[in-house]
Amino acid sequence: VIEGVMMRAKNIIATAVRRHDGEIVVKREEFHSLLERYRWLNIPILRGAIGLVEMMYIGIRTLNYSAEIALAGAGTAPGGVVQQGGDSTNMKAREKKAVFPLVITLIVSLALGVGIFFFFPLFIATRLFSVEQQPLVFNLIAGGIRIAILLLYLYGISLMKDVHRLFQYHGAEHKAVFTFEQNDLLEIPTAMRYTRFHPRCGTSFVLIVMLLAIFLFSFLDLITLQFIHPLSLPIRLLTHLPFIPVVGGIAYELLKFSARRSTTRFGRILVAPGLWLQKITTKEPDESQMEVSLAAMKAALRADAGLRSAAAG
Repeated sequence: VIEGVMMRAKNIIATAVRRHDGEIVVKREEFHSLLERYRWLNIPILRGAIGLVEMMYIGIRTLNYSAEIALAGAGTAPGGVVQQGGDSTNMKAREKKAVFPLVITLIVSLALGVGIFFFFPLFIATRLFSVEQQPLVFNLIAGGIRIAILLLYLYGISLMKDVHRLFQYHGAEHKAVFTFEQNDLLEIPTAMRYTRFHPRCGTSFVLIVMLLAIFLFSFLDLITLQFIHPLSLPIRLLTHLPFIPVVGGIAYELLKFSARRSTTRFGRILVAPGLWLQKITTKEPDESQMEVSLAAMKAALRADAGLRSAAAG
């Protein structure tokens, strides 16, 4: 998030943001996933699709919150840490008012994402290449265009000063998670020694989705060809679009599988593309950024002292 880090533990979201005056503001709030409230939803593939939508909502809300805090004026002495609870009446009232704008933002974000990373590659592959009736070749081309757009976009924004700082905080988040997972001291010098590349990361998930989509959409096109011929852009839109949550759900299971086996030879092969992508989306943090990340981690752990895993994103 802007000038900060968000950590998610069991039923808790902790966000630490450094204000303009140097003060670190820490907000800790309860969050109960649909998967915890409705156990029957916690099944493979479906849980990944639900978790993806929830994290997008949490991410947009936290991003808005961090922007407000980062731009806030002076408060107490610079360099201090302020704990901000998530249960005050005023805060809940503000969050209720913000629900509708956040939902609209989420819908618009999804629409833009589908347009840029789904419709556009299919459109280009259809218009510029005569391979519509060859499922694997067509989806390799469309998938290649999709991945190229992602890489160019990420590399382009990484050159911006503000985004570079955002990616430094991303690196600090990963270092804090690694420090905790190794049961090491949650202190700045200790955390700075760990790598900024983590196998269980949101950017790795995005890349897995895109690679997986090539093969799953090829299989889907192959089945569709048995009933509808010839395949066209409208047909692909009608068949591929509803299948996107399934691709996301399978990618989520694959990410969990590969992260658990990241120390094995097969696991290292699976996580390698995502770790390569993190060379763009994470940068080496400085000590002040590491301090913010550790503040978020400690806030999450204080709320759930028995936690032994944290989500890297």
